[in-house]
Amino acid sequence: MRIIELILDEEQDDIGVEAISIVESPAIESDFVALKNQEIKLAEVDKEKKILMGALLIPNKPIYRNGEQGEYYIYFSKDTIVKASQMFLQKGNQSNSTLEHDEVLSGLTLVESWIVEDKVKDKTALYGLDVPLGTWMGSVKVNNDEIWNEYVKSNKVKGFSIEGYFADKMETPKDKTLNDLMSEDDILLNKIKDILNAKEQ
Repeated sequence: MRIIELILDEEQDDIGVEAISIVESPAIESDFVALKNQEIKLAEVDKEKKILMGALLIPNKPIYRNGEQGEYYIYFSKDTIVKASQMFLQKGNQSNSTLEHDEVLSGLTLVESWIVEDKVKDKTALYGLDVPLGTWMGSVKVNNDEIWNEYVKSNKVKGFSIEGYFADKMETPKDKTLNDLMSEDDILLNKIKDILNAKEQ
């Protein structure tokens, strides 16, 4: 199956992440945590903070796609993720959000954005989130009671998904990168297939 790396050209104005969507099934398979006042305590703050924190993009994570051109996987390199996170804020898109990539939402704003550089010292460790180095993390403030009560508190949405435009780099990655992209189950399955094929010969 084809594996396509999505890339960014910083000189193109119409490319990059345009919005963050809150979704039930994140393509990167990483749920967010809803931060409440019991989890982060600030002086003289009693109400729920209504902040969602989670992964926005994970490097070398294969994301399945099935479209007009058939089945394939896409992935983002660490460098592309850094560029995407910076361009998103440079373009002032931090208040662009949608529900399930469909309904435009108001009242949701990206209030924190960072790249995980140290798994032990990173904020993700504080909340028990285990994400790879190079992951783009974000915290979104939800000033929308309907969305918070109907979708977040009821667990109808479980993570973030980005919306944007990227160029694709049609190439099969080198073996090391390909192994990084594959899950342990996929690698084990391929080894089993190799052993069975060798026995048949």
